[in-house]
Amino acid sequence: MITRYILSMSLLLAAAPALAQTVGGARPAAQPAPAAEPLGGPVVAGVCLLSREAIFANAAVGRAATARLQELTRAAQAEVDAQRQPIEADARALEDQRASLSADQFRQRQDALAQRLQTVQQQASHVSREIEATRTRALERISNEAQPVIVSAYRAKNCGLLFDRSAALGGNFANDLTADVVRGLDARLQTITFERERLPQEPAAPASAPR
Repeated sequence: MITRYILSMSLLLAAAPALAQTVGGARPAAQPAPAAEPLGGPVVAGVCLLSREAIFANAAVGRAATARLQELTRAAQAEVDAQRQPIEADARALEDQRASLSADQFRQRQDALAQRLQTVQQQASHVSREIEATRTRALERISNEAQPVIVSAYRAKNCGLLFDRSAALGGNFANDLTADVVRGLDARLQTITFERERLPQEPAAPASAPR
């Protein structure tokens, strides 16, 4: 029935994702794994490591951007909820009236609700793409601000190669630049402001009523 379709619809924006998660975060496990012995070893001269995910997660500007993204997501969810709730109410009313309607009358009203529902679903998908575009743009801005700080830390450590820290299975991490970059980015920038990206609407797909 149309009611079940309406009540099961969701925007997938209940909670905005953080701009990034710190690499190596704890994960639930059925049994605690024994602590692995650190590989350690000598410092490899000129080889440095960096975690962009940890920079975005720990720098003040990354935390501020995540909070702003969550705020924009809540507002976007409210927009879609405001369009969906009247359809839910009409669907419940239609179910209550079903016994007093002919099969043709019920089907016509059900089809009309399905068309309204499809419009809201298309809007929900559009808003979701806008939120993702907003997240991408915020990441780009923070990356641009972080780049000169990364260059400075790279030169200060006399690096010759820079690797993503998440690709390292172990070893001596003395030349990990991440903490230095976070401190340098905090000194350079504390927050950024941005609004939701607006994307052009895609052509509406032909409506089809659920059966």
